[in-house]
Amino acid sequence: MSAGRVAIVGVGYTPFRPITPDVSFREMVYEAAAKAYEDAGIEPQKDLDACVTCQDDFEHGRSIWNEQTPDSLGAVLKPVGTIPGDGIYGLIDAYMQIRSGLRNVVVVETHSKASNMITRNYLLAHAPDPIYNKPLSQHPYYIAGMEMNRFLYETGNTKEQCAMVAVKNRRNALSNPVAAYGQKSAVEDVLGSEMISYPLTELDTSSHADGGIVMVLASEDRARSLAGKPVWIKGVGWCSETPWLESRNWGEAVYAKLAADMAYRIAKINEPREDIDFAEVDDTFSYKELQHLEALGLCQRGMAGRMTSDGVTQRQGELPVNVSGGSLGVGHLVEATGLQKVLEVVLQLRGEAGKRQLDNARVGLAQSWRGIPYASGAVAILSRE
Repeated sequence: MSAGRVAIVGVGYTPFRPITPDVSFREMVYEAAAKAYEDAGIEPQKDLDACVTCQDDFEHGRSIWNEQTPDSLGAVLKPVGTIPGDGIYGLIDAYMQIRSGLRNVVVVETHSKASNMITRNYLLAHAPDPIYNKPLSQHPYYIAGMEMNRFLYETGNTKEQCAMVAVKNRRNALSNPVAAYGQKSAVEDVLGSEMISYPLTELDTSSHADGGIVMVLASEDRARSLAGKPVWIKGVGWCSETPWLESRNWGEAVYAKLAADMAYRIAKINEPREDIDFAEVDDTFSYKELQHLEALGLCQRGMAGRMTSDGVTQRQGELPVNVSGGSLGVGHLVEATGLQKVLEVVLQLRGEAGKRQLDNARVGLAQSWRGIPYASGAVAILSRE
């Protein structure tokens, strides 16, 4: 039996930092969980029905994550499952458990301890398909450069417009007290930074950060009985497209389009550009923000660069994008990256975003991408009403 609508009733998070030698991942999870439970006004052992943890063994070098985090969540002997992927996937899993009537209150945990991976670039070289792609020795950043080149060629967007994304997001991060990489820079700085894989430069690329995020989800009846500020999940969508480079559409984010179509259908949104007030989209690389805006239907194909250069996506623009600073400004949080997008949407809708608070924010969109060489992502649409 359906439990009606589902709300995010509590959030907790740590600062996002380049390195965290002073805390373990368990301590980060505990800090975020304690804040989330206080925010939601619940006691974990008394009120929680289940837990979801989002981690991938590949990145962090540990297996069976649902044995690693229950203690830190205060969820001993509670049902717990692991989603080996991005945090929005975990949010969707918890949403479906509640929406189906199986649970009333579910907590979602995800974190990054990327600084533990000293030679991460070498690790990433093992990510492509081991049979067909890995023998070609194509590093994921090399693949990203090829995809960026194809995207710009097909759409007419430019390197300069991609650089504007990097400048915008890092500047936005200066207003986010928990962001790791806020800075003032110019388009010329981005274009002139070290080339990674043409046309992708170092400042077009997000740097990794550590941090933990915990969210508490509840059914409609339970949410209304709590003292917090519920943020309602209007729609969700996800898609895992082809893992093979040979059969992929290199100029378009098909996974984002299909995930968005599902989320819009559930949320009953027919005109995304009119109904979405702001968006937090994946910007692991600067060109990805443009590619994702087009795939999400927030602009016509080939127009995302023009939107950026015209100031539409600025904090004061008609469609603010990545006001938090995005991954370029906050830092790339591995599996926690998508949930950081959701976190910013929640804070904006609750009017708790501080200096970067938007006016009249009613409906926000959060979108994630699993990263090269994957072609998978998810979308969540949230509302304060």
